[in-house]
Amino acid sequence: MTARTYFIGKRLMDDIVCKFGGSSVAEARQIRKVEAIIRSDPHRRYIVVSAPGKRSSQDEKITDLLYTCQSLAAEGKSYEQPFQAVGNRFLQIDRELETGSEIRGWLEELRRQLDSGASADLAASRGEYLCARLLAAHLKAEFVDSAEIIQLDRNDAVAESSYRRTAEKLAGPGLYVIPGFYGSDSHGQIKTFSRGGSDITGALVAKALNAREYENWTDVSGLLRADPGIVRDPQPMAQVTYREIRELSYMGAKVLHEEAILPVYEPKIPIHIRNTNRPEDPGTVISAERNSQVRPIAGVAGRSGLGLLYLEKFLLRKHPQYRSKVLEILAIHGVDLEWERWGIDSLLLLVPEKQLAEKGEALRGVIGEELDPDHLEILGNMAVIAVVGEGLSKRPDITVTVLQRLDQRDIRLRLIEQGSSRISALLVVQAEQFNRAVQTI
Repeated sequence: MTARTYFIGKRLMDDIVCKFGGSSVAEARQIRKVEAIIRSDPHRRYIVVSAPGKRSSQDEKITDLLYTCQSLAAEGKSYEQPFQAVGNRFLQIDRELETGSEIRGWLEELRRQLDSGASADLAASRGEYLCARLLAAHLKAEFVDSAEIIQLDRNDAVAESSYRRTAEKLAGPGLYVIPGFYGSDSHGQIKTFSRGGSDITGALVAKALNAREYENWTDVSGLLRADPGIVRDPQPMAQVTYREIRELSYMGAKVLHEEAILPVYEPKIPIHIRNTNRPEDPGTVISAERNSQVRPIAGVAGRSGLGLLYLEKFLLRKHPQYRSKVLEILAIHGVDLEWERWGIDSLLLLVPEKQLAEKGEALRGVIGEELDPDHLEILGNMAVIAVVGEGLSKRPDITVTVLQRLDQRDIRLRLIEQGSSRISALLVVQAEQFNRAVQTI
């Protein structure tokens, strides 16, 4: 892979940004695996970490405990129990790794912040902050606080100046450790991303440095082509494009935080999903392009729990205000739009089934009275499936084969539609046939 350049200047940049998730830093044993991975390649110089994850199902999440601490402190109540749980986790990691860090002092600083009215964002961010502090001490690396380099505006968008500031702060030699999940606002106050936001931090750092690759280390050996809860032992995706992963994510596949793809999309920095517990596994590479001739379909994803609203009106396409009025009626009745298809004389909407069950009859009455459709049908218990792959637009026979196989298994389609991106085929089926349809595909 060719070398790239820094965000600033012309200096060659051939290094890798690594993000390690909560399971990778849950305890000292896991952190030693992280260290071995980092030491195995001198190009792994920029390390982004989450808060320590659960060691077992009995553990509470560090971030949840910190939110509890802040909430209790704000109410003037004792937060000693959750605070001790947080402190004990970090003290144990520090003791077993023998980092020689100032962890007790950092914990006392957190206590003072809570007593002084710390915000929920500040409290929640301390899981990543303390983890990064410990890892930096263990690796003898430089700690860089995300609050100093990543700034978010009032709309939670990342300020462009963040990229230059990050590149400048990380321009020296050696290892750097950066906490994920947060930055700061224009007033210097801590501001967190949504849950899973450490993925975003890793992508932001990768873009700022124009890194060769963004490695996202977790507890799975890449992304799977289907839900393992539905399909037995689904194959992993060796490669998948940014567009494909966005389509799969929108349809319910559990992949990266959706905002983690945007920063690396434009500079075309590959994202490599890898397993901390099995670093020898190839994982999944998310990139701008892949050879879709070898494997036209990237994966299958879908969602159940949907309702279908279908109406027909002659010459509907010539009256766009008709569609606007339907959407207005949905909004007034508190019904969210999940997906829509607008035909020449028809409009099909998918909405949450629960909302449709509560508001269906009211919608039927209002739409019938105000819009006078030629035909109106409201159905619950629906599911939508997306067959996603860059090869679909060049291989229409694949969609035909899918339809034939579904028909052979008596799976009735309520709708089939090619997605607007032309890399997905969308199928609507009865919810009770959802699993069998995914397995068949």
